[in-house]
Amino acid sequence: MQTSNISTSSKPMPTLFVPHGAGPCFFMDWNPSHAWDATARFLKSIAASLPAKPKAIVLISGHWLEDEFRVTGGAQPGLIYDYNGFPAHTSELRYPAPGHPALAARIVELLSAAGMSASRDDERGYDHGVFIPLKLMFPEAQIPVVQLSLRNDLDPQALLDAGQALAGLRDEGVLIVGSGMSFHNMRGYGDARFGPISDEFDAWLSSAVESEPSQRNAALLAWAQAPSARLCHPPRGEEHLLPLMVAAGAGSDAGGRKLFSDRIMETTLSAFGFGFDKRETTH
Repeated sequence: MQTSNISTSSKPMPTLFVPHGAGPCFFMDWNPSHAWDATARFLKSIAASLPAKPKAIVLISGHWLEDEFRVTGGAQPGLIYDYNGFPAHTSELRYPAPGHPALAARIVELLSAAGMSASRDDERGYDHGVFIPLKLMFPEAQIPVVQLSLRNDLDPQALLDAGQALAGLRDEGVLIVGSGMSFHNMRGYGDARFGPISDEFDAWLSSAVESEPSQRNAALLAWAQAPSARLCHPPRGEEHLLPLMVAAGAGSDAGGRKLFSDRIMETTLSAFGFGFDKRETTH
């Protein structure tokens, strides 16, 4: 089955895992004021690094968990302002990107064919793990977006498998994006003691991503045994790391590498990509 309005690209789209920041951090004053500037610049640079403008975007956010895989199926999803304690104007942000019901149906078919339970949610909107980074990546909000949930069991194998089931969409011009944080221990942000801890895990994660694909997948599946892993992602709190598994699985045999890294709130945060041409990591 071919998805309507998605044409075959001469070069497969790469896949991404990006930091989506702290709430609406890119659209408000922060202390220190420059804290998120480098991350914002990186997100804004992504469109120019792609082989073509995406025909559609499939985004996996750390803020949507369900018992089975779910996909947004509405034609014009709204926004979910799932953050609190931020300035009032951040609950008025807009990102009117259309949905893509045909692509949503296709994703359900692909996951189901791979033996995974999946269904559409035609009522759900985009949470801030979707619209906050996309406002920087594709501010025109014209590219159709479908959000894919995580699963409540937080099984990395299932997420890697889901990515592999969707890998063929890359050949049709679909950009697959994991949106989360490479470090996500709320107690660690702003605490200098977590700097070396985040560095240790980030070094391991970078090495794992840049390994040969079969070794990469095996390492990522065993991420919880990595140095300082559970200090960076406490038990049952790894939902911000796991979108990386979908991006890696969808990356298939493409090489992976770190695309961006910065020190924010005393911790190291990084972005990774699969199938990108070689270039220097940005900071």
